[in-house]
Amino acid sequence: MLVAAAHAAGLLAIGWIAQHKRVEPVERPIEVALIQAEALRPPTPPPPAPPPPMPEVRQPAPPAPPKVQARPQPRPQPVVKQASVAPAPASTSPSAIRAEAPTAPPAPAVAAPAPAPAAPPAPAPVTAARFDAEYLNNPAPPYPPLSRRLREEGKVMLKVLVSAAGLPERIELARSSGSERLDRAAEDAVRRWKFVAARQGEQSIESWVLVPIIFKLQES
Repeated sequence: MLVAAAHAAGLLAIGWIAQHKRVEPVERPIEVALIQAEALRPPTPPPPAPPPPMPEVRQPAPPAPPKVQARPQPRPQPVVKQASVAPAPASTSPSAIRAEAPTAPPAPAVAAPAPAPAAPPAPAPVTAARFDAEYLNNPAPPYPPLSRRLREEGKVMLKVLVSAAGLPERIELARSSGSERLDRAAEDAVRRWKFVAARQGEQSIESWVLVPIIFKLQES
């Protein structure tokens, strides 16, 4: 390999001289020596370039834990013993008496309920007054002559207040017959009647009674 390099260098030198100075060529025999060259080895590839360094990624630092401030321990309070104080005597001054709350008056005693009064006895039954007893002999009222001629007929209803003695004290016209003469004749006759007074138990009492009077002409 060195021989080849020297040979190449000689050739370069000869070429340069030929360019600058014309020299007559001299025929010289060229000896060629065969030099066994060493087996060419493939050039060793250069080592691969190292990869560019990766940019360093900085991870954020974890937040610092909050500082826990220690709470101050409560200091034990000194125990203060209170001296027993004797109660002051009650003041008898007027202002002290007015300041006191008035005591509630005692509740009145509840009287025992009075016994229920006894139920009154039931009243005795009342017997109504009567006017139709046979022993009374009450005459029928006379027929007024004018009413007979005029052929007036009718029924008169009288309301009579009978006293405890059995006498008519008051007479009222409850229903007219339609003829004033017949009504007046019936009222005049009943005013002279006697009645059996109403009774309540064994006692005679006054009461009202209805007395009907019928005026009717007889066929001749």
